[in-house]
Amino acid sequence: MNYENYDPFFPDQPVVDLYLPIWAKLSSFKSKPAFIWAEDGPLVQFSSITYEELNSSAQCISSELLLSLRKNDTVLVLCSPGLEFVEVIFGCQRAGVLAVPISPPHPSFSSGNWHHLLRVVSQTRPKVAIAQREYIKHVEKYVARSSNKKLSEALKKVRWISTEDLNGKKMEMQVENVNFGYNGCNVDDVYLIQYTSGTTAIPKPVLVTAGSAAHNVRVARKAYDLHPNTVVVSWLPQYHDCGLMFLLLTIVSGATCVLTSPNTFVNRPRIWLELISEFKATCTPVPSFALPLVLKRGHAKATVNNPISMLSLMNLIIVNEPIYNDCVEEFVEVFRPFGLNPLAISPSYGLAENGTFVSTSWRSSSFDKFSTYKKLLPSARLDEDLVDIEILVVNEDTNEIVEDGIEGEIWISSPSNAIGYLGHPSLTQQVFNATLKNKVGKCYVRTGDRGVVEGEERFLYVTGRCSDVIKLSNGQEIHPHYLETSTYNSCPNFLRGGCVAAFEMSASEYTCSCCRGGIRKTIMKEEGVGIGLVVLVKIGNVPKTTSGKIQRWLAKYKFMKSQMNIIMQMKFDNNGNIQSRMQKVMQIEKKEAKKGKKVLVVEEEEGLFFAPTNRTLKSSL
Repeated sequence: MNYENYDPFFPDQPVVDLYLPIWAKLSSFKSKPAFIWAEDGPLVQFSSITYEELNSSAQCISSELLLSLRKNDTVLVLCSPGLEFVEVIFGCQRAGVLAVPISPPHPSFSSGNWHHLLRVVSQTRPKVAIAQREYIKHVEKYVARSSNKKLSEALKKVRWISTEDLNGKKMEMQVENVNFGYNGCNVDDVYLIQYTSGTTAIPKPVLVTAGSAAHNVRVARKAYDLHPNTVVVSWLPQYHDCGLMFLLLTIVSGATCVLTSPNTFVNRPRIWLELISEFKATCTPVPSFALPLVLKRGHAKATVNNPISMLSLMNLIIVNEPIYNDCVEEFVEVFRPFGLNPLAISPSYGLAENGTFVSTSWRSSSFDKFSTYKKLLPSARLDEDLVDIEILVVNEDTNEIVEDGIEGEIWISSPSNAIGYLGHPSLTQQVFNATLKNKVGKCYVRTGDRGVVEGEERFLYVTGRCSDVIKLSNGQEIHPHYLETSTYNSCPNFLRGGCVAAFEMSASEYTCSCCRGGIRKTIMKEEGVGIGLVVLVKIGNVPKTTSGKIQRWLAKYKFMKSQMNIIMQMKFDNNGNIQSRMQKVMQIEKKEAKKGKKVLVVEEEEGLFFAPTNRTLKSSL
């Protein structure tokens, strides 16, 4: 029998949902908040749900769903972030139905925001969709009036259930005090379809079993040393990857999790710091690209009413590779006076095909500063035996393990591995059943990520994506994030952070960005790479995933198809000379009012030309 690391008398459970009734029956946990929701405003409003309430809610929602559904039927979850979403996710697992949570697109379904919803409905064929009543009304109006027959027909086939109706039934069942037996997911049941982020290709539906999800969060709980006294703060998207994992991780740990929405964080990054301070959080996950945003817009002097304290933090979990050392060091130095302990930094690695969590380089007993590799922090330590988990770096062409110090593709064998992609049998075989050359038996998941193992501790550094690697004319390779980082560093006052995409095209490296000249010189100086074209596009044109990652493949596609709103661009020949000499360029100096609108004043310089358009530069900005 295996036991949880914080309590030798508390055995592991085969699925996450089985932890809930255990906690709910303990007198010390009945009234303990499992989740707290923070709604921002002039005054932050809080609502919560206890372990007993969540267990009862999951049972009631389960019973209501099973009145019209059978076990293993598919349910599309289109709830907005919040406690209702949490209740529905656990209610689906209790019912043994297959949940497909996605971010609900605006019900006007304009600007192409409906494509992913249509893809999901077509691929997963849900019997039921759960959403707020107001959202359902908008969907019904759209279906009645829309000329988009594909989407309308797909939405008509789905039966819609409102969260308000589920809550009403829940209250009735609680009043009746009905006794229920457990009919939830078994270990081998697929309980979740989790879509990949879309960073390197169109999002794919990953099939996750209840047993692999439970294993994944137990491994994460042990890695971060979480327990019932843990307090988590998270603003990550709840419907997939790390945000969803932390809902399950909270229950497995018996912890309390304080939640808010990604939009709330983006609108006011400081709320993240305030929640850490208010609830004395011990653990918080954050994407690496969010740290500069907090430094730029979220960091303000602590006030009497809103003091900032990070003394309680034991784990500042940094996700979304690559993880740059300089960015983390700057964050630590700024927040050290507010109590942030550098030992709390927990660089981590994960992907949907492994449930989410793969590894972290953080150790509770480690007091050494992390080593770096080409400016990056490590995401794993392979010098220790990882129980039933194997992480390898493999030559992606020969399927042979490479020596330490040589880059290759990261392969993973673990009980956390998902079982495949829905409706993609050949791709499933290729990705989820990879085998080493001349070796039989064990299968691995091919992550599509590049990595390298370095040092005595055998730190694993995630260096980039295999499909994004740019091959240079001298035979060398470079990851585009290095070019993007140099581009941003060349003019940080004018560039939007995280809005640069570098990709290879016709043997030249192209950069789509939101900046001005000087880029090529900086990249040549820092990375030794010549840039063929620098393009300035309007804000919002560089495509990103819902979790904020740059979609280079889509940026390249849109650029080639002339689907980007280009303001100006500069071409260079192989010697670095400006090839085109039409005009103008970006040195933004001040704003002035003209006809009631803000206009950017731009200095003219030789070497920059406009894309074919009748608009002037000023009207484009």
